[in-house]
Amino acid sequence: MAFDDWTRDFTGWPLASLEFWRRLFEVGAGAAPESRPPPQWATPARLALDLAALRLWDFSTGNAARPVLVLAPFALHDAQIADLAPGHSLISALLRHGCPRLFLIEWKSATRATCRATTDDLLAALNVAIDDVGAPVDLVGLCQGGWLSLVYAARFPAKAARIVLVGTPVDVRAAPSALSEPVASTCEEDIRRLIDMGGGCVRGERMATVWPREDDEEKRLVDSLEIDPPFAGPEAQQAIAAFRDWDRRPLDLPGPYFQEVFSRLYRDNLLASGGFPALGRSIDLRALRQPLFLLIGERDAIAPPAQALAVTRLAQGRAETAQAPCSHLALFMGRRTIETQWPRVAAWLEEARR
Repeated sequence: MAFDDWTRDFTGWPLASLEFWRRLFEVGAGAAPESRPPPQWATPARLALDLAALRLWDFSTGNAARPVLVLAPFALHDAQIADLAPGHSLISALLRHGCPRLFLIEWKSATRATCRATTDDLLAALNVAIDDVGAPVDLVGLCQGGWLSLVYAARFPAKAARIVLVGTPVDVRAAPSALSEPVASTCEEDIRRLIDMGGGCVRGERMATVWPREDDEEKRLVDSLEIDPPFAGPEAQQAIAAFRDWDRRPLDLPGPYFQEVFSRLYRDNLLASGGFPALGRSIDLRALRQPLFLLIGERDAIAPPAQALAVTRLAQGRAETAQAPCSHLALFMGRRTIETQWPRVAAWLEEARR
C-alpha cells in the first residue's frame, strides 16, 4: 500500500484489521536483546548523564542564560532522529541559529531490567535530567516527546519556560490519523498479548513489520529526507546510509508504558479532555501558561494538523504556529524543512533571551 493511499484511507493500514494482528503475532518471539548499536551522532556530543531509562547528551557549543532540551520520542526509533546526518540535523540547525546551550534526551530501549517502566518512571527520570541541566529549560518535544513535554511542563510548571511541539498529537479525536483510528478498534486483550509475547516489552522488531510506511523505498527517502533522485553526491549517500541504519534498529518499549500511551493518549484522549495522570497529579492543559511554538507538517499522517493545533485552544499560553509542506519524518530530518523551518524555531527560542 502506497503512502498516499493510507493517508487518504486510514482503514487501509493493517492496524485497523485482523490482518495486522495476524502479521504481528506471526513475527518470531524471543528475548529482547540487552544491547543495540548506539546512535551515531552527526554533531559532537558529550554524555552528561546515564540513567536506566535515558541518556542525557550535551551538544553545547557555548553558554546561554537558559538551556534548550530536545526530547526525542520514545516510540519505534531512537534519538538519532534529531541528529541524523549533515544537512539533516535539527540539532545542528539549533546550534547554528542561536541555541548554543543544547541538550538531548535519548530514551533507552527496554531490557529485562526496565520492561516494567511506566510513564511516571519516564517523567521521574526526565525530572532528574532537567535538574542536572538546570531548570528552567526550554523544551523541544518531537512527536511523542511533545506530549511528554506538555505533561512534564504541566506537572512541573516552574521547570519549563518555553515549549516547542514538533509533529505532536494532542487531541487525537480532532482528526483521523494513521495511529488514532486503528487504536479505536483495538482491544486491551490484544495489547496484553503483544506485551506478554515480548516478555513484558513491546518488541520493536514486531512493530516495525506493521508500522505505516511507503512501499516504494525511493519515495520514502524523498519524503523523509527531502532529497531528489538519483541521490548523487557523498552527502546524499551519507544521509541515506544513516537513515537506513537508524531504521534498522527499532526500540523495545516497556509494556506498562506502551499500554498507558495506548489507553490514555489514544483511546481515552486524556491529554485533550483532561485527567492525564502524572506523578500523583491529574494534568489539565488548560492550566498550562508557557509560550508555545508549533511546527506542523501539512502532510503529517501520524500527527495531522488538526490534532497538533488543538493545543492552541486548550493551553493558556501564547502560541505561534508554522506549517511546513512535508510529511511526519521530514519535520525532523528533511533537508528543506531543516533549512527553512528550524531557524525560525531557534529564533523563537532566542527571542526570550534578548
